[in-house]
Amino acid sequence: MKMPLVILLFWFSATLVRAEGIIVPGKSGIEAIDTLPTYEWDVPTARNDLIRTLLFGAFLPGGSQFYTQHNVRGGFLAAIELGLAYEVFYNKPLQQDKRFRETHAARDSVAWFTDSLLSHGTYQVAWINGRSRNLSMIRLNNDTKIKEEDLRRSELAWLIGLHVYGIMDGYGIWKHNQGRLTEKRSVKGAVWRAMVVPGLGQFYNGEYGKAGLLYMSFLGGAVSLNTRQGVVDYFKERKVAATLEGAPSTELSQIDEDILFFRKKRNQYVWGIALFYLYSIADAAVDAALSDFDSPLFWALGPSADIRGISAQAGFRF
Repeated sequence: MKMPLVILLFWFSATLVRAEGIIVPGKSGIEAIDTLPTYEWDVPTARNDLIRTLLFGAFLPGGSQFYTQHNVRGGFLAAIELGLAYEVFYNKPLQQDKRFRETHAARDSVAWFTDSLLSHGTYQVAWINGRSRNLSMIRLNNDTKIKEEDLRRSELAWLIGLHVYGIMDGYGIWKHNQGRLTEKRSVKGAVWRAMVVPGLGQFYNGEYGKAGLLYMSFLGGAVSLNTRQGVVDYFKERKVAATLEGAPSTELSQIDEDILFFRKKRNQYVWGIALFYLYSIADAAVDAALSDFDSPLFWALGPSADIRGISAQAGFRF
């Protein structure tokens, strides 16, 4: 049975390419493709001073990225950091001041009612109702303050983590501007490093920005978990006190709902931290396995020729 002419021509031309040594592992053999920048995200720039990169990153949101002319990345970092900073240092203090003012007025009223009852034995219904109403307001304000403070601490932790990421990412930009290393890294070496210290596998692979993202996630997650647990403890104590004081069933039900809500939030961060840890191991292993993946087209049709005949081989590298 005769082989189609097209296959024969392809076979012959592929053999010539192989014989001339044009196709090599990790290259496509097409100059227009093989000469493309592999890491376009980290294109080297003229600004390549390490000290300035780190100083700009330390004192300005997205400073390292702006200095190294990665303005899109710097813009995202600056916008998010400034938004979080507004919430943490301006909006949340305003809310807290409002709660303190409301609580202070109600507290003074409760103190006056209580002093009247103890000193003069006055048991007028209006006074008792007024005391109970303002005491309930104090409790609700305290509940709101605790929730707002919980959110403020979480936002502050994520803000700090984001700033740390910006600095580490800036260092990664500088490091890659010196030339990326493409030698094969050990998958086992990356995995055991990531298992011992989360993020160490990313350092081993030269992925400093990824390590920064992991540390931001671990810091934000750990602080948020701790603050959510603090809110749960607060409402558990609050329920005991409310029960002893004979609080209405609606208030006790609301406390139970708050306990359940913040327990769920706490557990979400427990699972989140565990998943980040597992991801850090898997990501380190994948990056190490692909550490010599230095071409946009990492497969090649590799024909071969010897003195006894001609053959064609297709090879795929992953």
